[in-house]
Amino acid sequence: MKLLNTNLKNKVLQSMMTIIDKERNNILKANQKDLDAFGKSDQALYDRLVVDDSKIDGMITAISEVETQEDPVGQEISNLTLDSGLQITNKTAPFGTIMIIYESRPDVTIEAAVLAFKANNKILLKGGKEALHSNLILEKCWHQALEDNGLSKDWIQLLHLQREETQEFLRNPTEKIDLIVPRGGERLIKFVKDHATCAVLISGRGNNFLYVAQDADWEKTVKVIVNAKTDKISGCNALDKVLIDKRLPNYDTKLKDLQAILHNLEVELLVDEKVGNILTNEAKIENEDTWYEEFLAMKMVIAEAKNEDDAIDMINTYSGGHSSSILTEDKSLAQKFMEQVDSAAVYHNASTRFTDGGQMGVGAELAISTDKLHHRGPLGLKQLVTNKYYVFGDGHVRA
Repeated sequence: MKLLNTNLKNKVLQSMMTIIDKERNNILKANQKDLDAFGKSDQALYDRLVVDDSKIDGMITAISEVETQEDPVGQEISNLTLDSGLQITNKTAPFGTIMIIYESRPDVTIEAAVLAFKANNKILLKGGKEALHSNLILEKCWHQALEDNGLSKDWIQLLHLQREETQEFLRNPTEKIDLIVPRGGERLIKFVKDHATCAVLISGRGNNFLYVAQDADWEKTVKVIVNAKTDKISGCNALDKVLIDKRLPNYDTKLKDLQAILHNLEVELLVDEKVGNILTNEAKIENEDTWYEEFLAMKMVIAEAKNEDDAIDMINTYSGGHSSSILTEDKSLAQKFMEQVDSAAVYHNASTRFTDGGQMGVGAELAISTDKLHHRGPLGLKQLVTNKYYVFGDGHVRA
């Protein structure tokens, strides 16, 4: 796709905001069809599927925020003139064509497309069948915005493929794809990695951990745990595992206090053997698979840690590499934890729920990357470009 000037791209985004607002009732009706067909068998997926007036307002806000951000294409990274006279400039450049595969969330059809388009990328959207009607009307809105500004609908396309067709498309794409971002559970990620023939940037599972150090402020700790676990169970930044240092003063009493608070909030608890000796009426962790599991439910593990090194080892062994938090009043301990835990986002005395583009100052996000190349954490506008070297000579040849 050709390079577009910033003004034209922003005009498309302005058109899109107007169109979405105008089509608000039709979007809600389309979403209701999806909700009626889906039912509530999976509460987390159902929550992600819901589009209401607030969610539509959020879509418009996301587009507005991207419109006001600086165009990430053509930004100079470095500029060198060598002794030979050769001038070498490194600039940001579009990826080309990005494909995103996602489940349930119609707002991804807005956020992924607005980011890809502003960064001058073509995007192929493969939404889940559960959001078909919602995604179809949002694609229609995008196509109207593009055509109203004299651009091809090809910039933003919704792929209508079944599982087997998607598998074949990944193996033998009908056009060149430069980057694929699978945004969903482990099964989806494995499916894409097994079949894709181009670069894949993983937007991984959560399975987030929180370590309560021996000097943690208990009032802060309870507040953070409750927020991280219950604020939004369908978020990939929700809390799943709590490790409590056995040296915590009044250890037994505080465990029972936390148990009572979480039970009152209807959080199901699983405990390891040592915590189970204190919280005797809780279900025990049955096998190691539980440690790797992202719950996406009102469910949480409480386990004992010998010390910070034990907690760090457990987190680096079992977590999804998404978000990890430490509760401590010791800044040097917090620094050690944050440096040694291998997660995209590490927190000191704060909820993991802040791992989000909007909350971290990035704005709209394509996904939360748990990969290390080419970027880790929220994939915002600035992260949807690669780079290109411009080399200027005057008959230069290499000796």
